[in-house]
Amino acid sequence: MSLALLPARRTPATAHQLALAVAIALAFADSSIVVLALPELYVEFDTTIPRLSWVVTAYNLAVAVAIVPLVPLARRVRPGALALVGLVLFFAASIGCALADGLGPLVAGRTVQGLGAALLLAASLPLLIALDGSSERAVSTWVTAGTIGVAVGPALGGLLTEVFDWRAIFAVQAPVAAAALLAALHPRSRWARPDAAAPSGVLPVAPNIGLVLAFAALVGALFLAVLLVVTVWDYGPLAGAGIVSALPLAALAARPLSRRLTASLDVAGGALLLAAGLTALALLPSTNPVYAVLALALSGAGLGLALPPLTRASLGGEGDVTRKGVFSVGARHLGLVVGLVAVAPVLAVALDDGAERATQNATAVILDAPLPLTQKLPIALDLYREFQAAPDGEIPDLTAPFEERADEPAVQEVGDSLLETVEAALTRSFRSSFALSALFALLAGVTALAFRRGRLNA
Repeated sequence: MSLALLPARRTPATAHQLALAVAIALAFADSSIVVLALPELYVEFDTTIPRLSWVVTAYNLAVAVAIVPLVPLARRVRPGALALVGLVLFFAASIGCALADGLGPLVAGRTVQGLGAALLLAASLPLLIALDGSSERAVSTWVTAGTIGVAVGPALGGLLTEVFDWRAIFAVQAPVAAAALLAALHPRSRWARPDAAAPSGVLPVAPNIGLVLAFAALVGALFLAVLLVVTVWDYGPLAGAGIVSALPLAALAARPLSRRLTASLDVAGGALLLAAGLTALALLPSTNPVYAVLALALSGAGLGLALPPLTRASLGGEGDVTRKGVFSVGARHLGLVVGLVAVAPVLAVALDDGAERATQNATAVILDAPLPLTQKLPIALDLYREFQAAPDGEIPDLTAPFEERADEPAVQEVGDSLLETVEAALTRSFRSSFALSALFALLAGVTALAFRRGRLNA
C-alpha cells in the first residue's frame, strides 16, 4: 500500500491503534494461552490427552491453513473490511468458547477463533499503516505486538485460570475484539486500500524459514515447559504462570539490546540463547523451579533478540506488504504446528518409558524403605490402587496413601522420597523433546547467514 495515497491531514487515532495492537497481540497469544488451563479442562470434560490437545492445535491449524488462501482476497478487499469480518468472528467465537459445555463445542469455537484471527492478522499491518500514517512505526508496532503476544500467552492464561477459571480466558477476549472493531470502523481505515495493482515482489524466503524454525523451537518453551511444570511437578495455574512469566519478561528485557545489534547478530545470538535455554531444560535433573525459571529466561532473551529482526525481514524488500504480512503470520503458525507434530510422538514414547522407570524406581523405594513389613504392604497396595484408578495420561495421586499416615514421620519420609523419585524419572522423559526443540532453534540461527550476506530472498 502506498502512503502517498493517504490524505495529508489526519485525525488522532492513537487509541484505535492501541486497541488494534492489543487485538493483534491477543491473536498471537491465543496460540498458547490455554496451555496452563489444560489440566482443569481435562478434569471438567473427563477426556483424553490426545483429544484435549485439539484445544491448542485447532486454533493454530486454523490460522496456518486459512492464512495463505487469504493472500488473493487481501489484495482485493479493503483491509478495514477484512479486519471487521475477522474481529466479528473472533468476538463471537470467544463468547462461544467461554460458554462451551463440552470439548466438541470448545474445539469448534477455537477453530472459528483461528479463522477470525487469520482474517484479522492478514489485514492488520496495512490497517495499522493507515491509522498511523508511518509504515516504519506501524511495522514496529506489529512486530512488538506479535513478540509480546507469543511470549505472554501461557502466563496470561494461567493467571486468568487461577483467579477465575478457564472460561475467563475467552471471556476477556470478547471486549478486546469489540474495542478493536472501532479501529476497523475508524474513518482513517478507509485510506487502507488493497494492493491488487502492487507488484507481488519476491518473498523473503530466508526470514520466513527462520520464523518457521524459531516457532517450532518455541514449542519447547511454550508447551513442553508448561506441561512439565503443571502436569509432572503439580504446580497450579498461578504458580505455573509465575514460572513461565520468566519467558516474556526476559523477551522484553532483551529488546533494548536487540536495537543495538545488527540483524545477523540478533538472529544468531537469539537462536543460540533460545537453544541454550531449551538445552538447559533438557538437562533438568528433577523438580527445580529456580533452574526452570533461569532456563526459560534464557529462552525468552533469545526470543526477544531473534524474533523482531526475523519478522521485520519477512516484511522487507519491494512488493506488496499485505502479501508479505500474510506469509509472515503463516510461517509462525506453521512453525508451531510443525513443532507440535514433531515433538508429540517423541514425548509420547519417552513418557511411556519414563512411566515404566518411575514404577520400577517407586517399587524400589518402598522395598528399601526402613519400615516394617506390616507398614510396607498396606502402602504398596494403596499405591497400586491409585495407579489402577488413574485415567490414561494422568499421573496418579501418590500422596494419598501417605496422607492417611501423616502422624508417622518415617512413613512421610518414604512418601517424600517416592514423589521425588517419580518426578525425577518423568522429568527426564522430557529430555529428548527439549533437545529436538533446541535443534530447531539452532537451525533457525543458520538463517543469520542470509542476513550477513544480504540474501534475504534466497
